[in-house]
Amino acid sequence: MTRTLYQSHPTAGPVARPSVTLTDLVKTYRIGNSTTRVLDGVTVAFPRRSLTAVMGPSGSGKSTLLQCAAGLDRPTSGSVVIEDVELTRLDETALTRFRRDRLGFVFQSYNLIPTLTVRQNVTLPAELAARHVPASAVRDVLAHLGLDRHADARPAALSGGQQQRAAIARALLADPAVIFADEPTGALDTRAAGQVLGLLRHAVDTAGRTIVMVTHDPVAAAVADAVVFFADGRIRDTLLRPSAEAVAARMATLAAPVEANGGRR
Repeated sequence: MTRTLYQSHPTAGPVARPSVTLTDLVKTYRIGNSTTRVLDGVTVAFPRRSLTAVMGPSGSGKSTLLQCAAGLDRPTSGSVVIEDVELTRLDETALTRFRRDRLGFVFQSYNLIPTLTVRQNVTLPAELAARHVPASAVRDVLAHLGLDRHADARPAALSGGQQQRAAIARALLADPAVIFADEPTGALDTRAAGQVLGLLRHAVDTAGRTIVMVTHDPVAAAVADAVVFFADGRIRDTLLRPSAEAVAARMATLAAPVEANGGRR
């Protein structure tokens, strides 16, 4: 049975239709004669127009979950459906095209091309998809993100927070069905992290985006509509309308068995 995280959203009306559905997702890695099961039958649905945080101890499988959900890695078994498209049935060419055309990505490392300007970086996915982006739309997004004065600068001239905002601008201009974010505030100071989280929240509330975000930070998770707690390759708990204090308390209970066993899971 698919676990739906929440049945309604303030901007979505009752029973928001899932944008991402994972069913019995399994991911194993074989090293020598041993097999490690990183995802152990994960079934969950992420509603449209929502921001969901995924949290868990180091090595719990949360980044692998994001990679498989985003079509960046193939699960060993199970299915990934985004906007009614079954990713696990696509060949590599079709999967690459779907990621390019329908998904947005925001990573801790920013992944900006150093030889391109900010303007060129943020429009690159649309250009690769042969989709025209009006210059006015580029100007509006950069202005909203406080990057209008840096449109012709290269990434090396920007602060970490500015580079992350450029990565968000790139994701938004790709007109994605879903934005996947992996530790988007992990390398930022408190002020820059707050700005980035505010932009992600704005993308959901105003632009109607769906965002799935892996984070280790309870303050970042508190911006989400729901938090999924992950441990040992499984969903262990969920929390709706989270506060930073409640998130930290739940994380402490997940970490306690690990500490009791000397760090072994």
